[in-house]
Amino acid sequence: MIEVLIIEDDKRIADIHKRFIEKIEGFQVVGSANTGSEAKDWIQTLKPQLILLDVYLPDMRGTELMAFIQDESPESDIIFITAASETDIVKKAFRGGVFDYILKPLTFDRFKESLLTYHQKRSSLEKQGSLDEESIKLLWNKSHSAPSEQPLTPKGIDPSTMARIKEKLAASSTGMTAEEMGSACGMSRSTARRYLEHLVSEQSAAAELLYGTIGRPERRYFPRP
Repeated sequence: MIEVLIIEDDKRIADIHKRFIEKIEGFQVVGSANTGSEAKDWIQTLKPQLILLDVYLPDMRGTELMAFIQDESPESDIIFITAASETDIVKKAFRGGVFDYILKPLTFDRFKESLLTYHQKRSSLEKQGSLDEESIKLLWNKSHSAPSEQPLTPKGIDPSTMARIKEKLAASSTGMTAEEMGSACGMSRSTARRYLEHLVSEQSAAAELLYGTIGRPERRYFPRP
């Protein structure tokens, strides 16, 4: 049984991942974390075989967490499930040796395909003895394809929606969270966060992690002058 750790800040999405995994034979969820710091505790304790990782966490990016995973649990494999489609993030993930990179919104068919391919690869590598050239080539092609050098057009980024988000952010003197932006623009928190993080990636906005008196820290976004 392959042990899986879910690292996803949106508990609703984490629950969807868990339900999907329960439908696929050979996998078992052993933990779920909503922040990078919480994930570090789980990783050190569990040493999971497979980690489902989001890029946008409240206290750090998933790409930053990769180095910790490689140091503390080098036998753990990573599948990114995220809305982040920026070229630099995708390249960083693949250069860090991730098994797969799945863009949200997630479908069960895509998810199942990835996990079954991973299961096949892991089973092959756990066999005693040696592998022939064809087996090695099959494993390499399925899990380590080189990222394209062509720029990736951000998926789901609509110019008119982006203009509206920029306008709302510029009008806020205290910055906005993804939840606040979602309410102001009539969209989900995850969609608003995708647009806000895109602004951060192109240096049109800045983000700060703020800690309240209760609850988990929140990421607040500010326009850049």
